[in-house]
Amino acid sequence: MPEALPQTADDRLIVALDVPNALEGLKMAETLGDAVSFYKIGLGMLTGGGLALANELKQEHGKRIFLDMKLFDIGNTVENAVRGLAQFDLDFLTVHGDPHVVRAAKEGAAGKDLKILAVTILTSLNRDDLDAGLMKSGDMQDMVLERAARAFDAGADGVIASPQEAALIRALPQANGRLIVTPGVRPSGSDLGDQKRVATPAAAINDGADHIVVGRPIYQAADPKAAADAVLAELRSV
Repeated sequence: MPEALPQTADDRLIVALDVPNALEGLKMAETLGDAVSFYKIGLGMLTGGGLALANELKQEHGKRIFLDMKLFDIGNTVENAVRGLAQFDLDFLTVHGDPHVVRAAKEGAAGKDLKILAVTILTSLNRDDLDAGLMKSGDMQDMVLERAARAFDAGADGVIASPQEAALIRALPQANGRLIVTPGVRPSGSDLGDQKRVATPAAAINDGADHIVVGRPIYQAADPKAAADAVLAELRSV
Protein backbone atom coordinates (compact mmCIF):
# COMPACT_ATOMS: atom_id res chain seq x y z
CA MET A 1 0.00 0.00 0.00
CA PRO A 2 1.27 3.52 -0.78
CA GLU A 3 2.12 5.81 2.08
CA ALA A 4 -0.68 8.20 3.07
CA LEU A 5 0.05 11.76 2.09
CA PRO A 6 -0.01 14.35 4.88
CA GLN A 7 -3.06 16.57 5.06
CA THR A 8 -0.83 19.60 4.55
CA ALA A 9 0.29 18.49 1.05
CA ASP A 10 -0.89 21.01 -1.54
CA ASP A 11 -1.31 19.32 -4.91
CA ARG A 12 -1.73 22.65 -6.70
CA LEU A 13 2.06 22.51 -6.98
CA ILE A 14 3.34 19.99 -9.51
CA VAL A 15 7.12 19.64 -9.46
CA ALA A 16 8.65 18.81 -12.82
CA LEU A 17 11.29 16.10 -12.49
CA ASP A 18 13.11 17.09 -15.68
CA VAL A 19 16.29 15.38 -14.55
CA PRO A 20 18.36 12.87 -16.58
CA ASN A 21 17.15 9.61 -15.10
CA ALA A 22 14.90 7.85 -12.62
CA LEU A 23 17.57 7.59 -9.93
CA GLU A 24 18.03 11.36 -9.84
CA GLY A 25 14.27 11.83 -9.96
CA LEU A 26 13.74 9.54 -6.99
CA LYS A 27 16.53 11.28 -5.09
CA MET A 28 14.90 14.66 -5.72
CA ALA A 29 11.52 13.36 -4.58
CA GLU A 30 13.11 12.07 -1.39
CA THR A 31 14.76 15.46 -0.85
CA LEU A 32 11.44 17.26 -1.22
CA GLY A 33 9.71 14.83 1.11
CA ASP A 34 6.08 14.98 2.20
CA ALA A 35 5.47 18.61 1.27
CA VAL A 36 5.26 17.80 -2.46
CA SER A 37 2.52 15.40 -3.49
CA PHE A 38 2.42 15.77 -7.28
CA TYR A 39 5.19 15.23 -9.85
CA LYS A 40 5.52 15.71 -13.59
CA ILE A 41 7.59 13.22 -15.56
CA GLY A 42 8.24 14.24 -19.12
CA LEU A 43 9.40 12.91 -22.45
CA GLY A 44 13.03 13.74 -21.70
CA MET A 45 13.15 11.04 -19.03
CA LEU A 46 11.34 8.38 -21.02
CA THR A 47 14.58 6.54 -21.88
CA GLY A 48 15.97 7.16 -18.40
CA GLY A 49 13.40 5.06 -16.57
CA GLY A 50 10.61 7.63 -16.47
CA LEU A 51 7.73 5.14 -16.49
CA ALA A 52 9.39 3.06 -13.79
CA LEU A 53 9.82 6.20 -11.68
CA ALA A 54 6.20 7.18 -12.26
CA ASN A 55 5.05 3.79 -11.03
CA GLU A 56 7.34 3.82 -8.00
CA LEU A 57 6.28 7.29 -6.92
CA LYS A 58 2.62 6.42 -7.42
CA GLN A 59 2.43 2.93 -6.03
CA GLU A 60 5.08 3.00 -3.29
CA HIS A 61 5.01 6.64 -2.19
CA GLY A 62 1.40 7.62 -2.82
CA LYS A 63 2.27 10.56 -5.08
CA ARG A 64 0.13 11.87 -7.91
CA ILE A 65 1.74 11.68 -11.35
CA PHE A 66 1.47 13.90 -14.40
CA LEU A 67 2.92 12.10 -17.43
CA ASP A 68 3.88 14.83 -19.88
CA MET A 69 4.25 13.01 -23.22
CA LYS A 70 2.52 15.57 -25.51
CA LEU A 71 1.34 12.79 -27.80
CA PHE A 72 0.61 13.57 -31.43
CA ASP A 73 -0.08 11.05 -34.20
CA ILE A 74 -2.92 9.54 -36.17
CA GLY A 75 -5.96 8.73 -34.07
CA ASN A 76 -5.50 4.97 -33.93
CA THR A 77 -1.90 5.28 -32.75
CA VAL A 78 -2.78 7.84 -30.08
CA GLU A 79 -5.67 5.70 -28.83
CA ASN A 80 -3.47 2.63 -28.52
CA ALA A 81 -0.67 4.54 -26.82
CA VAL A 82 -3.03 6.08 -24.28
CA ARG A 83 -4.69 2.74 -23.60
CA GLY A 84 -1.28 1.30 -22.78
CA LEU A 85 -0.34 4.21 -20.53
CA ALA A 86 -3.72 4.24 -18.78
CA GLN A 87 -3.04 0.80 -17.27
CA PHE A 88 -0.45 2.38 -14.95
CA ASP A 89 -3.10 4.22 -12.89
CA LEU A 90 -1.51 7.64 -13.33
CA ASP A 91 -3.33 10.96 -12.99
CA PHE A 92 -2.66 13.33 -15.90
CA LEU A 93 -1.44 12.76 -19.47
CA THR A 94 -0.77 15.43 -22.08
CA VAL A 95 -1.57 15.26 -25.77
CA HIS A 96 -1.50 17.97 -28.39
CA GLY A 97 -4.79 19.84 -28.52
CA ASP A 98 -5.81 18.97 -32.07
CA PRO A 99 -9.39 17.66 -31.82
CA HIS A 100 -8.68 14.31 -33.52
CA VAL A 101 -5.84 13.66 -31.06
CA VAL A 102 -7.96 14.58 -28.03
CA ARG A 103 -10.85 12.38 -29.13
CA ALA A 104 -8.54 9.42 -29.70
CA ALA A 105 -6.85 9.93 -26.32
CA LYS A 106 -10.21 9.98 -24.54
CA GLU A 107 -11.11 6.70 -26.23
CA GLY A 108 -7.84 5.20 -25.05
CA ALA A 109 -8.44 6.37 -21.48
CA ALA A 110 -12.04 5.14 -21.35
CA GLY A 111 -12.87 3.47 -18.05
CA LYS A 112 -9.81 4.86 -16.29
CA ASP A 113 -9.31 7.89 -14.04
CA LEU A 114 -6.52 9.25 -16.24
CA LYS A 115 -7.20 12.89 -17.13
CA ILE A 116 -6.38 13.95 -20.68
CA LEU A 117 -4.86 17.43 -20.82
CA ALA A 118 -4.53 19.19 -24.17
CA VAL A 119 -1.56 21.37 -25.07
CA THR A 120 -2.67 24.66 -26.60
CA ILE A 121 0.58 26.40 -27.62
CA LEU A 122 3.85 25.54 -25.90
CA THR A 123 4.90 28.16 -23.35
CA SER A 124 8.38 28.30 -24.85
CA LEU A 125 6.95 29.69 -28.12
CA ASN A 126 6.04 33.20 -29.20
CA ARG A 127 4.58 34.69 -32.38
CA ASP A 128 7.93 34.61 -34.18
CA ASP A 129 8.20 30.89 -33.49
CA LEU A 130 4.71 30.28 -34.88
CA ASP A 131 5.55 32.25 -38.01
CA ALA A 132 8.68 30.13 -38.50
CA GLY A 133 6.53 27.00 -38.18
CA LEU A 134 4.06 28.28 -40.81
CA MET A 135 1.24 28.54 -38.28
CA LYS A 136 -1.65 30.78 -39.24
CA SER A 137 -1.37 34.47 -38.49
CA GLY A 138 -3.19 36.04 -35.58
CA ASP A 139 -2.86 37.15 -31.99
CA MET A 140 -1.20 34.56 -29.76
CA GLN A 141 -3.86 34.72 -27.06
CA ASP A 142 -6.68 34.39 -29.60
CA MET A 143 -5.05 31.26 -30.97
CA VAL A 144 -4.62 29.76 -27.51
CA LEU A 145 -8.28 30.44 -26.70
CA GLU A 146 -9.46 28.89 -29.95
CA ARG A 147 -7.33 25.79 -29.44
CA ALA A 148 -8.51 25.47 -25.84
CA ALA A 149 -12.17 25.75 -26.83
CA ARG A 150 -11.76 23.15 -29.58
CA ALA A 151 -9.94 20.78 -27.23
CA PHE A 152 -12.70 21.10 -24.62
CA ASP A 153 -15.32 20.46 -27.30
CA ALA A 154 -13.40 17.32 -28.28
CA GLY A 155 -13.60 16.06 -24.68
CA ALA A 156 -10.36 17.18 -23.03
CA ASP A 157 -10.46 17.07 -19.24
CA GLY A 158 -8.26 20.15 -19.14
CA VAL A 159 -5.65 22.16 -20.95
CA ILE A 160 -2.03 23.12 -20.58
CA ALA A 161 -1.60 26.84 -21.13
CA SER A 162 0.60 29.76 -20.24
CA PRO A 163 -0.42 31.50 -17.01
CA GLN A 164 -0.84 34.62 -19.11
CA GLU A 165 -3.84 32.97 -20.81
CA ALA A 166 -5.30 31.18 -17.78
CA ALA A 167 -7.89 33.86 -16.94
CA LEU A 168 -9.10 34.04 -20.53
CA ILE A 169 -9.43 30.27 -20.77
CA ARG A 170 -11.21 30.08 -17.43
CA ALA A 171 -13.81 32.52 -18.81
CA LEU A 172 -14.69 30.20 -21.73
CA PRO A 173 -18.09 28.51 -21.32
CA GLN A 174 -16.45 25.18 -22.22
CA ALA A 175 -13.98 25.55 -19.32
CA ASN A 176 -16.62 24.98 -16.65
CA GLY A 177 -15.49 22.00 -14.59
CA ARG A 178 -12.30 21.54 -16.62
CA LEU A 179 -8.70 21.76 -15.44
CA ILE A 180 -6.15 24.44 -16.30
CA VAL A 181 -2.52 23.48 -15.67
CA THR A 182 0.13 26.13 -16.17
CA PRO A 183 3.82 25.53 -16.83
CA GLY A 184 6.04 28.56 -17.32
CA VAL A 185 5.59 29.51 -13.66
CA ARG A 186 8.55 31.28 -12.13
CA PRO A 187 8.78 32.49 -8.52
CA SER A 188 9.77 36.14 -8.23
CA GLY A 189 13.45 36.64 -9.08
CA SER A 190 13.86 33.30 -10.86
CA ASP A 191 15.70 32.89 -14.15
CA LEU A 192 13.20 32.63 -17.01
CA GLY A 193 15.28 30.01 -18.84
CA ASP A 194 13.67 29.20 -22.20
CA GLN A 195 10.19 30.24 -21.08
CA LYS A 196 8.72 33.31 -22.78
CA ARG A 197 5.19 33.54 -21.34
CA VAL A 198 5.50 33.36 -17.56
CA ALA A 199 3.88 34.41 -14.28
CA THR A 200 4.40 33.94 -10.56
CA PRO A 201 2.66 31.08 -8.71
CA ALA A 202 0.15 33.37 -7.00
CA ALA A 203 -0.70 35.18 -10.22
CA ALA A 204 -1.30 31.91 -12.06
CA ILE A 205 -3.68 30.61 -9.38
CA ASN A 206 -5.47 33.94 -9.12
CA ASP A 207 -5.98 33.90 -12.89
CA GLY A 208 -7.75 30.55 -12.83
CA ALA A 209 -5.12 27.82 -12.89
CA ASP A 210 -5.87 24.67 -10.89
CA HIS A 211 -2.26 23.50 -10.85
CA ILE A 212 1.10 25.11 -11.54
CA VAL A 213 4.18 23.29 -12.80
CA VAL A 214 7.56 24.37 -11.44
CA GLY A 215 10.76 22.62 -12.42
CA ARG A 216 14.17 24.27 -12.64
CA PRO A 217 13.55 26.90 -9.91
CA ILE A 218 13.13 23.95 -7.53
CA TYR A 219 15.34 21.10 -8.72
CA GLN A 220 18.24 23.38 -9.71
CA ALA A 221 18.08 25.39 -6.48
CA ALA A 222 20.91 25.15 -3.95
CA ASP A 223 18.24 24.03 -1.46
CA PRO A 224 15.37 22.40 -3.42
CA LYS A 225 13.29 21.78 -0.29
CA ALA A 226 13.45 25.45 0.70
CA ALA A 227 12.59 26.48 -2.87
CA ALA A 228 9.53 24.22 -2.89
CA ASP A 229 8.47 25.45 0.54
CA ALA A 230 8.67 29.05 -0.72
CA VAL A 231 6.36 28.26 -3.64
CA LEU A 232 3.94 26.44 -1.33
CA ALA A 233 3.94 29.39 1.06
CA GLU A 234 3.07 31.68 -1.83
CA LEU A 235 0.21 29.39 -2.84
CA ARG A 236 -1.12 29.40 0.71
CA SER A 237 -1.21 33.19 0.60
CA VAL A 238 -3.60 33.19 -2.38
